[in-house]
Amino acid sequence: MSVSANIDTANTPSLTRPIAIANWLLAVAVLVFLMVVVGGITRLTESGLSITEWKPITGALPPLNEADWASEFEKYKQIPEYQQINKGMAMDDFKFIYFWEWAHRQLGRFIGLAFAVPLFWFWMKNSIPQGYKPRLLALLALGALQATIGWWMVASGLSMRTDVSHYRLAVHLLTALFIMAGLIWTALDLRSLYRTEKPASFPRFCKLITAILFIQLLLGAYVAGLRAGYVASDWPLMNDRFIPDGIDSSNGFLSMLGNDPFWLHFAHRWWAWVLVIALVVLARRVKATGARHISLAIHSALGIQILLGIATVMSGMNFALAVLHQAVGALVVASVTWGFHHIGLQNSRKTLRP
Repeated sequence: MSVSANIDTANTPSLTRPIAIANWLLAVAVLVFLMVVVGGITRLTESGLSITEWKPITGALPPLNEADWASEFEKYKQIPEYQQINKGMAMDDFKFIYFWEWAHRQLGRFIGLAFAVPLFWFWMKNSIPQGYKPRLLALLALGALQATIGWWMVASGLSMRTDVSHYRLAVHLLTALFIMAGLIWTALDLRSLYRTEKPASFPRFCKLITAILFIQLLLGAYVAGLRAGYVASDWPLMNDRFIPDGIDSSNGFLSMLGNDPFWLHFAHRWWAWVLVIALVVLARRVKATGARHISLAIHSALGIQILLGIATVMSGMNFALAVLHQAVGALVVASVTWGFHHIGLQNSRKTLRP
């Protein structure tokens, strides 16, 4: 049976349309990548709590005059971060942190429009291939959920804390990366549809690597949220020891796993090498199918990320290196998604052979 026989041409009005939709999704994925980078800058500049209200529509406008700025600054003065850490902050310094949080939220609004408006247009034109409408609606819903998660994260730092919950920060970051991966995967499936092929499967091997990658990303988010990168600035040792002295399990083992900066920094360092092994195996499998360019993308992103991680630690959390570390982490997710899809597509092709 031929592959083309499995495509319902009645529900695919034009073979050029899957490519147009795929290109749109990849463009949105680039915007989500930029959102992750700006989110990293917002975190590193400690700007996330500068806007103390959630106004999805009216909040698109920044303060337009000195009275507006004074009002926003007064709201910021009521939260613990100002009272305990930034008391006496100058207005210019407040404007700086306000800008990054506003830019982060504004980019989120733009991404929402960049997804919803073309989706509506493709839908009205009956251009969305059969079976893809639920997936695109799910991505739209995830985007709306992500905005809610963002405010849920910010709200955790407005009353009893001087920072946001690292647990909520992790949910926010991982959801963004999941959305980016979903956009890339769906775009690649649509490109496969253009070639009259079935969507890619998700093999068990890829699920195992996903679990390894998820743990490393979760540890990285916890390290970022707790500022655990500052507890040591040497490598491969931590404060001249392999296992650092500062690990504290006095509040229980489970509490240590999720809350101790020394343990999380240590775990993030060394689980990275488990991930290295897993992704090298993935890249070799991809290369064995003839997709050397995808293998090179995985190796490059992984290698640069490891070097950036080491350099960030040894520089004492240099700002530019820390931002690049988060940015390339997102590129690792993108390249791994590409590799997963390629392997899944190879498996789908096998199932169609007579």
